[in-house]
Amino acid sequence: MLNYPLQIGKLQRQLPLIDLNSELKIASFVILGDAELTHEAARLLAPLLPTDFDALVTMESKGIPLAHELALLTKHPRYFVIRKGVKAYMHNPYVTTVQAITTSEPQQLVLDGADAQALKGQRVILVDDVISTGGSLKAGAQLLKECGATVITQAVILAEGDAVNRTDITYLKPLPLFNKKGEAL
Repeated sequence: MLNYPLQIGKLQRQLPLIDLNSELKIASFVILGDAELTHEAARLLAPLLPTDFDALVTMESKGIPLAHELALLTKHPRYFVIRKGVKAYMHNPYVTTVQAITTSEPQQLVLDGADAQALKGQRVILVDDVISTGGSLKAGAQLLKECGATVITQAVILAEGDAVNRTDITYLKPLPLFNKKGEAL
């Protein structure tokens, strides 16, 4: 199996290259369960963020541990999670649909109505693990706009492919895409 070596601060990980389609591979970056890497990434990302914000918001699921660590480091006692489906406890949820590069079917993104009320008028940072096409972050930002929150920046650990050229994203490292032979594009 082909791997891509990734250095985040003092830590290195070997990311397996997986087929996205017959012509393209991506490096599989999963922070779920990697507490050490998540903490290191948050430690490096926190100083790059604006200090005058009210809340952190992330999308389920891989952004959750990063948002948790950033909340602790920035002394924000709570963060909010945009879920991947309507849950029984939700009242008046805000719902949109997104097609992500790593999913085969469109997904719902859902913000609980109670969270939407808490975020109304707030200046928020939208957090995720990786940005590639930007579809998930765009959909999340739209939900936040609908509930009256203002996204002041978007923060991710890695910018994949063309996302490295975006000026509206704060990120730590670029992550290349790869051809079918495993060569960086």
